[in-house]
Amino acid sequence: MRHTRKRRSIPVIEAGAAALLIALAQSSAAAAAQIAPGAAGSITATHAVAAVKPVPAVADHIDARTLTSPLPTSQCLTTLGIHCYSPLQYHTAYGLDSLYRFHINGAGRTIVLVDSFGSPTIQHDLQVFDAQWGLPDTTVQIVQAGAIPPFDPKNSDMTGWAAESTLDVEYAHAIAPGAHIVLVETPVAETEGVTGFPEMMTAEKQLIDAGVGDVISQSFGATENTFPGFDKGDFSSLLNLRYAFKAAAQHHVTVLASSGDDGATNATLDGSALYTMPVNSWPSSDPLVTSIGGTQLTLDDSGKRLSPDVVWNDGYGAGGGGVSAVFSRPDFQRGVRGVVGSHRGTPDISASAAVNGGAWVYFSYDPNRVGWHIIGGTSEASPIFAGIVALADQVAGHRLGNLNDALYELGAGRHAAFAGIVDVTSGNNSFGAVTGYTAGPGYDLASGLGTFNANLVWSLAFTAR
Repeated sequence: MRHTRKRRSIPVIEAGAAALLIALAQSSAAAAAQIAPGAAGSITATHAVAAVKPVPAVADHIDARTLTSPLPTSQCLTTLGIHCYSPLQYHTAYGLDSLYRFHINGAGRTIVLVDSFGSPTIQHDLQVFDAQWGLPDTTVQIVQAGAIPPFDPKNSDMTGWAAESTLDVEYAHAIAPGAHIVLVETPVAETEGVTGFPEMMTAEKQLIDAGVGDVISQSFGATENTFPGFDKGDFSSLLNLRYAFKAAAQHHVTVLASSGDDGATNATLDGSALYTMPVNSWPSSDPLVTSIGGTQLTLDDSGKRLSPDVVWNDGYGAGGGGVSAVFSRPDFQRGVRGVVGSHRGTPDISASAAVNGGAWVYFSYDPNRVGWHIIGGTSEASPIFAGIVALADQVAGHRLGNLNDALYELGAGRHAAFAGIVDVTSGNNSFGAVTGYTAGPGYDLASGLGTFNANLVWSLAFTAR
Protein backbone atom coordinates (compact mmCIF):
# COMPACT_ATOMS: atom_id res chain seq x y z
CA MET A 1 0.00 0.00 0.00
CA ARG A 2 1.24 3.48 -0.83
CA HIS A 3 2.00 6.40 1.41
CA THR A 4 4.98 8.60 2.25
CA ARG A 5 7.57 6.97 4.43
CA LYS A 6 11.31 6.43 4.61
CA ARG A 7 12.45 2.92 3.82
CA ARG A 8 12.90 0.41 6.61
CA SER A 9 16.06 -1.66 6.53
CA ILE A 10 15.50 -4.99 4.80
CA PRO A 11 17.85 -7.91 4.14
CA VAL A 12 19.70 -7.51 0.86
CA ILE A 13 20.21 -10.71 -1.10
CA GLU A 14 22.71 -10.17 -3.89
CA ALA A 15 23.89 -12.44 -6.70
CA GLY A 16 26.75 -11.02 -8.72
CA ALA A 17 25.52 -8.09 -10.77
CA ALA A 18 21.87 -8.92 -10.24
CA ALA A 19 19.99 -5.89 -9.03
CA LEU A 20 17.98 -5.85 -5.84
CA LEU A 21 14.77 -3.96 -6.35
CA ILE A 22 14.69 -1.29 -3.70
CA ALA A 23 11.38 0.19 -4.80
CA LEU A 24 9.51 -2.57 -3.15
CA ALA A 25 0.20 -7.15 -4.36
CA GLN A 26 -13.52 -2.73 -24.08
CA SER A 27 -16.33 -2.51 -21.58
CA SER A 28 -16.68 1.10 -22.69
CA ALA A 29 -14.91 2.52 -25.72
CA ALA A 30 -15.68 6.01 -24.49
CA ALA A 31 -13.54 5.50 -21.40
CA ALA A 32 -10.53 4.46 -23.46
CA ALA A 33 -9.99 8.08 -24.32
CA GLN A 34 -7.74 10.12 -22.10
CA ILE A 35 -9.51 12.01 -19.35
CA ALA A 36 -9.13 15.71 -20.02
CA PRO A 37 -6.23 17.17 -18.01
CA GLY A 38 -8.46 19.86 -16.57
CA ALA A 39 -10.98 17.35 -15.33
CA ALA A 40 -8.84 16.09 -12.50
CA GLY A 41 -9.80 18.99 -10.29
CA SER A 42 -7.75 21.55 -8.41
CA ILE A 43 -5.48 20.61 -5.54
CA THR A 44 -4.48 24.20 -4.72
CA ALA A 45 -2.38 24.00 -1.53
CA THR A 46 -2.12 20.22 -1.34
CA HIS A 47 1.36 20.16 -2.86
CA ALA A 48 2.68 21.74 0.35
CA VAL A 49 1.26 19.07 2.64
CA ALA A 50 4.31 16.79 2.59
CA ALA A 51 7.61 18.50 3.27
CA VAL A 52 9.83 15.65 2.04
CA LYS A 53 10.10 13.77 -1.23
CA PRO A 54 7.63 10.92 -1.08
CA VAL A 55 8.92 7.35 -1.06
CA PRO A 56 6.23 4.86 -2.03
CA ALA A 57 5.41 2.33 0.66
CA VAL A 58 6.06 -0.47 -1.79
CA ALA A 59 9.75 0.30 -1.18
CA ASP A 60 9.66 -1.97 1.85
CA HIS A 61 8.09 -4.94 0.22
CA ILE A 62 10.50 -6.67 -2.15
CA ASP A 63 13.22 -8.94 -0.86
CA ALA A 64 14.65 -10.80 -3.82
CA ARG A 65 17.15 -10.58 -6.61
CA THR A 66 16.16 -9.64 -10.10
CA LEU A 67 15.89 -13.09 -11.67
CA THR A 68 15.56 -14.22 -15.25
CA SER A 69 12.91 -16.75 -14.22
CA PRO A 70 10.84 -17.35 -11.07
CA LEU A 71 11.72 -20.08 -8.59
CA PRO A 72 9.53 -22.70 -6.94
CA THR A 73 8.76 -22.12 -3.26
CA SER A 74 11.17 -24.81 -2.09
CA GLN A 75 14.04 -23.19 -3.96
CA CYS A 76 13.09 -19.72 -2.68
CA LEU A 77 13.39 -21.08 0.85
CA THR A 78 16.83 -22.54 0.29
CA THR A 79 18.17 -19.71 -1.88
CA LEU A 80 16.45 -16.58 -0.58
CA GLY A 81 15.24 -17.65 2.86
CA ILE A 82 11.61 -16.70 2.18
CA HIS A 83 8.51 -18.28 0.67
CA CYS A 84 7.51 -17.15 -2.83
CA TYR A 85 4.30 -17.90 -4.67
CA SER A 86 2.99 -17.98 -8.21
CA PRO A 87 -0.56 -17.19 -9.32
CA LEU A 88 -1.10 -20.90 -9.94
CA GLN A 89 -0.36 -21.60 -6.28
CA TYR A 90 -2.95 -19.01 -5.30
CA HIS A 91 -5.46 -20.71 -7.59
CA THR A 92 -4.92 -23.94 -5.65
CA ALA A 93 -4.75 -22.32 -2.21
CA TYR A 94 -8.06 -20.48 -2.65
CA GLY A 95 -9.74 -23.34 -4.54
CA LEU A 96 -10.27 -21.26 -7.67
CA ASP A 97 -9.61 -24.05 -10.16
CA SER A 98 -13.05 -25.41 -9.30
CA LEU A 99 -14.48 -22.16 -10.70
CA TYR A 100 -12.28 -21.93 -13.77
CA ARG A 101 -13.38 -25.42 -14.84
CA PHE A 102 -16.89 -23.99 -15.19
CA HIS A 103 -15.58 -20.94 -17.11
CA ILE A 104 -16.09 -18.68 -14.13
CA ASN A 105 -13.15 -16.40 -14.83
CA GLY A 106 -14.53 -12.85 -14.63
CA ALA A 107 -15.65 -12.73 -18.26
CA GLY A 108 -17.82 -9.73 -19.01
CA ARG A 109 -16.74 -7.83 -15.89
CA THR A 110 -14.30 -4.91 -15.55
CA ILE A 111 -11.71 -4.30 -12.82
CA VAL A 112 -10.45 -0.73 -12.39
CA LEU A 113 -7.01 -0.22 -10.83
CA VAL A 114 -5.87 3.26 -9.83
CA ASP A 115 -2.18 4.20 -9.58
CA SER A 116 -0.10 7.34 -9.84
CA PHE A 117 1.95 7.50 -13.07
CA GLY A 118 1.36 3.86 -14.11
CA SER A 119 4.03 1.86 -15.93
CA PRO A 120 5.24 2.41 -19.51
CA THR A 121 5.81 -1.32 -20.02
CA ILE A 122 2.65 -2.72 -18.43
CA GLN A 123 1.26 -4.44 -21.54
CA HIS A 124 4.53 -6.15 -22.40
CA ASP A 125 5.13 -7.16 -18.80
CA LEU A 126 1.68 -8.68 -18.44
CA GLN A 127 2.25 -10.71 -21.61
CA VAL A 128 5.51 -12.12 -20.20
CA PHE A 129 3.73 -12.85 -16.92
CA ASP A 130 0.88 -14.62 -18.72
CA ALA A 131 3.23 -16.69 -20.86
CA GLN A 132 5.13 -17.87 -17.79
CA TRP A 133 2.01 -19.15 -16.03
CA GLY A 134 -0.11 -20.17 -19.00
CA LEU A 135 -2.68 -17.42 -18.44
CA PRO A 136 -4.71 -15.97 -21.33
CA ASP A 137 -3.51 -12.71 -22.82
CA THR A 138 -5.59 -9.59 -22.38
CA THR A 139 -5.25 -5.96 -23.43
CA VAL A 140 -4.93 -3.51 -20.55
CA GLN A 141 -6.98 -0.38 -21.13
CA ILE A 142 -4.98 2.67 -20.06
CA VAL A 143 -6.89 5.74 -18.92
CA GLN A 144 -4.74 8.80 -18.27
CA ALA A 145 -6.38 11.16 -15.77
CA GLY A 146 -4.51 14.25 -16.87
CA ALA A 147 -1.05 14.93 -18.26
CA ILE A 148 1.12 12.09 -16.98
CA PRO A 149 4.75 13.20 -16.63
CA PRO A 150 7.33 11.34 -18.74
CA PHE A 151 8.52 8.17 -17.03
CA ASP A 152 12.00 8.41 -15.50
CA PRO A 153 13.48 5.05 -14.42
CA LYS A 154 15.88 6.94 -12.12
CA ASN A 155 12.99 8.50 -10.20
CA SER A 156 12.32 6.20 -7.23
CA ASP A 157 8.82 7.61 -6.80
CA MET A 158 7.89 6.72 -10.37
CA THR A 159 9.49 3.29 -10.25
CA GLY A 160 7.72 2.59 -6.97
CA TRP A 161 4.37 3.38 -8.54
CA ALA A 162 5.30 1.37 -11.62
CA ALA A 163 5.93 -1.62 -9.33
CA GLU A 164 2.54 -1.02 -7.75
CA SER A 165 0.83 -0.76 -11.13
CA THR A 166 2.46 -3.99 -12.28
CA LEU A 167 1.48 -5.87 -9.13
CA ASP A 168 -2.09 -4.61 -9.37
CA VAL A 169 -2.54 -5.53 -13.02
CA GLU A 170 -0.81 -8.90 -12.92
CA TYR A 171 -2.64 -10.22 -9.87
CA ALA A 172 -6.09 -8.85 -10.66
CA HIS A 173 -5.70 -10.57 -14.04
CA ALA A 174 -4.27 -13.73 -12.48
CA ILE A 175 -7.33 -14.21 -10.26
CA ALA A 176 -9.92 -13.13 -12.86
CA PRO A 177 -8.20 -13.95 -16.17
CA GLY A 178 -11.36 -13.31 -18.19
CA ALA A 179 -12.05 -9.85 -16.78
CA HIS A 180 -11.25 -6.63 -18.58
CA ILE A 181 -8.54 -4.59 -16.83
CA VAL A 182 -8.55 -0.77 -16.76
CA LEU A 183 -5.44 0.91 -15.35
CA VAL A 184 -6.06 4.53 -14.38
CA GLU A 185 -2.89 6.63 -14.32
CA THR A 186 -2.95 9.86 -12.31
CA PRO A 187 -0.40 12.69 -12.58
CA VAL A 188 0.28 13.42 -8.88
CA ALA A 189 1.71 10.88 -6.44
CA GLU A 190 -0.58 10.05 -3.53
CA THR A 191 1.42 10.49 -0.32
CA GLU A 192 0.03 11.59 3.06
CA GLY A 193 -2.76 14.03 3.74
CA VAL A 194 -4.80 15.04 0.70
CA THR A 195 -1.92 15.04 -1.80
CA GLY A 196 -2.80 13.06 -4.92
CA PHE A 197 -6.31 12.17 -3.80
CA PRO A 198 -8.26 14.83 -5.76
CA GLU A 199 -6.84 13.47 -9.01
CA MET A 200 -7.58 9.87 -8.03
CA MET A 201 -11.09 10.48 -6.76
CA THR A 202 -12.05 12.63 -9.75
CA ALA A 203 -10.75 9.99 -12.15
CA GLU A 204 -12.70 7.27 -10.35
CA LYS A 205 -15.90 9.30 -10.38
CA GLN A 206 -15.60 10.06 -14.08
CA LEU A 207 -15.26 6.38 -14.92
CA ILE A 208 -18.12 5.44 -12.59
CA ASP A 209 -20.37 8.08 -14.13
CA ALA A 210 -19.40 6.79 -17.60
CA GLY A 211 -20.50 3.30 -16.61
CA VAL A 212 -16.99 1.84 -16.60
CA GLY A 213 -15.92 -0.62 -13.93
CA ASP A 214 -17.61 -3.19 -11.74
CA VAL A 215 -14.97 -3.19 -9.00
CA ILE A 216 -12.29 -0.61 -8.14
CA SER A 217 -9.11 -1.64 -6.32
CA GLN A 218 -7.05 0.98 -4.45
CA SER A 219 -3.61 -0.09 -3.21
CA PHE A 220 -2.91 3.20 -1.47
CA GLY A 221 -3.87 5.15 1.60
CA ALA A 222 -3.01 8.02 3.92
CA THR A 223 -3.13 8.12 7.70
CA GLU A 224 -6.34 9.79 8.86
CA ASN A 225 -4.34 11.94 11.29
CA THR A 226 -2.36 13.56 8.44
CA PHE A 227 -5.37 15.22 6.83
CA PRO A 228 -5.52 19.00 7.45
CA GLY A 229 -7.75 19.91 10.38
CA PHE A 230 -7.69 16.44 11.96
CA ASP A 231 -5.95 17.65 15.13
CA LYS A 232 -8.74 20.21 15.60
CA GLY A 233 -11.51 17.69 15.11
CA ASP A 234 -12.26 19.01 11.61
CA PHE A 235 -12.44 16.06 9.20
CA SER A 236 -13.78 18.02 6.23
CA SER A 237 -10.56 17.76 4.17
CA LEU A 238 -11.02 13.97 4.19
CA LEU A 239 -14.80 13.87 4.00
CA ASN A 240 -14.82 16.19 0.99
CA LEU A 241 -12.94 13.53 -0.98
CA ARG A 242 -15.65 10.88 -0.68
CA TYR A 243 -17.52 11.89 -3.85
CA ALA A 244 -16.16 8.97 -5.88
CA PHE A 245 -17.33 6.45 -3.28
CA LYS A 246 -20.76 8.05 -3.10
CA ALA A 247 -21.00 7.78 -6.88
CA ALA A 248 -19.90 4.13 -6.66
CA ALA A 249 -22.72 3.42 -4.19
CA GLN A 250 -25.23 5.06 -6.54
CA HIS A 251 -23.99 3.02 -9.51
CA HIS A 252 -23.59 -0.23 -7.57
CA VAL A 253 -19.80 -0.39 -8.07
CA THR A 254 -17.70 -2.27 -5.51
CA VAL A 255 -14.80 -0.30 -4.02
CA LEU A 256 -11.84 -1.96 -2.25
CA ALA A 257 -8.79 -0.54 -0.48
CA SER A 258 -5.67 -1.98 1.12
CA SER A 259 -5.75 -1.75 4.92
CA GLY A 260 -2.07 -0.82 5.24
CA ASP A 261 1.32 -2.43 5.80
CA ASP A 262 2.28 -1.09 9.23
CA GLY A 263 -0.07 -3.06 11.46
CA ALA A 264 -1.99 -0.94 13.94
CA THR A 265 0.07 2.17 13.15
CA ASN A 266 0.87 4.16 10.01
CA ALA A 267 3.06 6.93 8.63
CA THR A 268 3.35 10.47 9.97
CA LEU A 269 2.76 13.47 7.72
CA ASP A 270 6.30 13.86 6.40
CA GLY A 271 6.80 10.13 6.04
CA SER A 272 9.84 10.08 8.29
CA ALA A 273 8.37 7.87 11.03
CA LEU A 274 5.39 5.87 12.24
CA TYR A 275 2.89 7.03 14.83
CA THR A 276 3.56 5.65 18.31
CA MET A 277 -0.14 5.08 18.91
CA PRO A 278 -2.82 3.16 17.03
CA VAL A 279 -4.05 5.02 13.93
CA ASN A 280 -5.95 4.11 10.79
CA SER A 281 -5.77 5.01 7.10
CA TRP A 282 -8.22 6.24 4.48
CA PRO A 283 -9.74 5.14 2.11
CA SER A 284 -9.58 1.75 3.87
CA SER A 285 -11.45 3.21 6.87
CA ASP A 286 -14.34 4.49 4.76
CA PRO A 287 -17.62 2.59 5.34
CA LEU A 288 -18.33 2.85 1.61
CA VAL A 289 -15.17 0.83 0.97
CA THR A 290 -14.35 -2.81 1.73
CA SER A 291 -11.05 -2.88 3.61
CA ILE A 292 -8.66 -5.68 2.59
CA GLY A 293 -6.17 -6.81 5.21
CA GLY A 294 -3.17 -9.12 5.00
CA THR A 295 -2.49 -12.78 5.75
CA GLN A 296 0.58 -14.99 5.52
CA LEU A 297 0.15 -18.26 3.64
CA THR A 298 2.38 -21.31 4.02
CA LEU A 299 2.15 -23.35 0.82
CA ASP A 300 4.08 -26.16 -0.81
CA ASP A 301 5.27 -25.99 -4.41
CA SER A 302 1.85 -27.02 -5.70
CA GLY A 303 -0.08 -24.47 -3.65
CA LYS A 304 -1.40 -26.81 -0.99
CA ARG A 305 -1.52 -25.35 2.51
CA LEU A 306 0.96 -26.73 5.02
CA SER A 307 -0.68 -24.81 7.88
CA PRO A 308 -3.60 -22.41 8.38
CA ASP A 309 -3.19 -18.79 7.31
CA VAL A 310 -2.10 -16.32 9.98
CA VAL A 311 -2.13 -12.54 10.22
CA TRP A 312 0.66 -11.07 8.12
CA ASN A 313 3.44 -9.92 10.45
CA ASP A 314 6.84 -11.09 9.17
CA GLY A 315 9.22 -8.28 10.11
CA TYR A 316 8.88 -6.53 6.76
CA GLY A 317 5.41 -5.30 7.60
CA ALA A 318 2.09 -6.28 9.13
CA GLY A 319 -1.52 -6.20 8.00
CA GLY A 320 -3.18 -2.88 8.77
CA GLY A 321 -6.12 -2.87 11.14
CA GLY A 322 -7.76 -0.91 13.91
CA VAL A 323 -10.52 1.62 14.44
CA SER A 324 -11.18 4.82 12.56
CA ALA A 325 -10.99 8.16 14.31
CA VAL A 326 -13.19 9.72 11.62
CA PHE A 327 -16.04 7.30 10.96
CA SER A 328 -18.51 5.99 13.49
CA ARG A 329 -19.48 2.32 13.54
CA PRO A 330 -21.53 1.52 10.42
CA ASP A 331 -24.65 -0.60 10.59
CA PHE A 332 -22.93 -3.56 8.97
CA GLN A 333 -20.59 -3.79 11.99
CA ARG A 334 -23.35 -3.75 14.58
CA GLY A 335 -22.82 -7.45 15.14
CA VAL A 336 -19.14 -6.92 16.01
CA ARG A 337 -19.66 -3.84 18.18
CA GLY A 338 -18.00 -5.67 21.06
CA VAL A 339 -14.78 -5.55 19.02
CA VAL A 340 -14.95 -2.23 17.19
CA GLY A 341 -16.82 -0.18 19.81
CA SER A 342 -18.42 2.97 18.47
CA HIS A 343 -16.12 3.40 15.45
CA ARG A 344 -15.57 1.81 12.06
CA GLY A 345 -13.17 -1.11 12.34
CA THR A 346 -10.79 -2.43 9.68
CA PRO A 347 -10.06 -4.68 7.89
CA ASP A 348 -13.20 -6.40 6.65
CA ILE A 349 -11.54 -9.45 5.07
CA SER A 350 -7.96 -10.43 4.27
CA ALA A 351 -5.85 -12.02 1.54
CA SER A 352 -2.22 -12.94 0.91
CA ALA A 353 0.12 -10.03 1.68
CA ALA A 354 3.27 -11.33 3.37
CA VAL A 355 6.73 -10.63 1.98
CA ASN A 356 7.78 -14.00 3.36
CA GLY A 357 5.18 -15.51 1.07
CA GLY A 358 5.20 -12.81 -1.58
CA ALA A 359 4.02 -12.96 -5.18
CA TRP A 360 6.18 -13.32 -8.28
CA VAL A 361 5.91 -10.22 -10.48
CA TYR A 362 7.60 -9.48 -13.80
CA PHE A 363 8.52 -5.97 -14.97
CA SER A 364 10.82 -4.22 -17.42
CA TYR A 365 10.16 -0.50 -16.87
CA ASP A 366 13.66 -0.09 -15.38
CA PRO A 367 16.28 -1.28 -17.90
CA ASN A 368 18.63 -2.14 -15.02
CA ARG A 369 16.10 -4.33 -13.21
CA VAL A 370 14.34 -6.30 -15.92
CA GLY A 371 13.11 -9.63 -14.63
CA TRP A 372 11.22 -11.38 -11.86
CA HIS A 373 10.74 -10.02 -8.35
CA ILE A 374 8.89 -11.02 -5.18
CA ILE A 375 6.42 -8.44 -3.86
CA GLY A 376 4.24 -8.43 -0.76
CA GLY A 377 2.02 -6.02 1.14
CA THR A 378 -1.70 -5.37 1.21
CA SER A 379 -1.05 -3.84 -2.22
CA GLU A 380 -1.15 -7.48 -3.29
CA ALA A 381 -4.24 -8.38 -1.26
CA SER A 382 -6.55 -5.75 -2.76
CA PRO A 383 -6.14 -6.71 -6.45
CA ILE A 384 -6.40 -10.38 -5.51
CA PHE A 385 -9.75 -9.71 -3.86
CA ALA A 386 -10.80 -7.50 -6.79
CA GLY A 387 -10.43 -10.63 -8.91
CA ILE A 388 -12.68 -12.52 -6.51
CA VAL A 389 -15.33 -9.79 -6.82
CA ALA A 390 -15.16 -9.98 -10.63
CA LEU A 391 -15.77 -13.74 -10.44
CA ALA A 392 -18.76 -13.18 -8.16
CA ASP A 393 -20.11 -10.45 -10.44
CA GLN A 394 -19.95 -12.88 -13.34
CA VAL A 395 -21.85 -15.57 -11.42
CA ALA A 396 -24.48 -13.03 -10.33
CA GLY A 397 -24.77 -11.55 -13.80
CA HIS A 398 -24.60 -8.02 -12.40
CA ARG A 399 -22.54 -5.72 -10.20
CA LEU A 400 -22.65 -6.56 -6.51
CA GLY A 401 -21.94 -3.04 -5.26
CA ASN A 402 -20.87 -2.45 -1.66
CA LEU A 403 -20.07 -5.88 -0.23
CA ASN A 404 -19.94 -5.05 3.45
CA ASP A 405 -23.50 -5.95 4.40
CA ALA A 406 -23.17 -9.30 2.63
CA LEU A 407 -19.74 -10.08 4.08
CA TYR A 408 -20.81 -9.47 7.66
CA GLU A 409 -24.06 -11.36 7.14
CA LEU A 410 -22.11 -14.34 5.79
CA GLY A 411 -19.45 -14.11 8.49
CA ALA A 412 -21.90 -13.94 11.37
CA GLY A 413 -23.58 -17.28 10.85
CA ARG A 414 -22.65 -20.74 12.06
CA HIS A 415 -22.10 -21.69 8.45
CA ALA A 416 -19.53 -18.98 7.68
CA ALA A 417 -16.93 -21.55 6.63
CA PHE A 418 -19.41 -23.19 4.25
CA ALA A 419 -20.10 -19.73 2.82
CA GLY A 420 -16.42 -19.34 1.99
CA ILE A 421 -15.23 -17.18 4.88
CA VAL A 422 -12.29 -18.87 6.60
CA ASP A 423 -11.57 -17.64 10.12
CA VAL A 424 -8.00 -16.55 10.88
CA THR A 425 -7.36 -17.21 14.54
CA SER A 426 -3.61 -16.78 14.92
CA GLY A 427 -1.22 -13.85 14.75
CA ASN A 428 -1.32 -10.14 15.50
CA ASN A 429 -0.59 -6.83 13.81
CA SER A 430 1.68 -5.23 16.41
CA PHE A 431 4.31 -3.21 14.57
CA GLY A 432 6.92 -0.59 15.33
CA ALA A 433 6.32 0.73 18.84
CA VAL A 434 2.60 0.04 18.74
CA THR A 435 0.90 -2.99 20.26
CA GLY A 436 -1.73 -4.07 17.81
CA TYR A 437 -4.60 -6.52 17.80
CA THR A 438 -4.60 -10.29 18.09
CA ALA A 439 -6.57 -12.63 15.86
CA GLY A 440 -9.08 -14.95 17.46
CA PRO A 441 -12.36 -16.69 16.70
CA GLY A 442 -14.72 -14.50 14.69
CA TYR A 443 -14.14 -10.90 13.69
CA ASP A 444 -10.98 -9.15 14.92
CA LEU A 445 -9.03 -6.00 14.09
CA ALA A 446 -6.06 -7.97 12.80
CA SER A 447 -7.70 -10.04 10.05
CA GLY A 448 -11.30 -8.84 9.92
CA LEU A 449 -13.72 -11.67 9.26
CA GLY A 450 -10.76 -13.79 8.17
CA THR A 451 -9.82 -14.92 4.69
CA PHE A 452 -11.77 -16.85 2.02
CA ASN A 453 -12.03 -19.73 -0.39
CA ALA A 454 -13.85 -20.22 -3.69
CA ASN A 455 -17.20 -20.74 -1.96
CA LEU A 456 -17.27 -17.02 -1.21
CA VAL A 457 -17.71 -16.32 -4.92
CA TRP A 458 -21.00 -18.22 -4.92
CA SER A 459 -22.09 -16.79 -1.58
CA LEU A 460 -21.49 -13.19 -2.59
CA ALA A 461 -23.25 -13.73 -5.90
CA PHE A 462 -26.42 -14.84 -4.13
CA THR A 463 -26.19 -12.63 -1.01
CA ALA A 464 -24.92 -9.21 -2.09
CA ARG A 465 -27.65 -6.92 -3.34
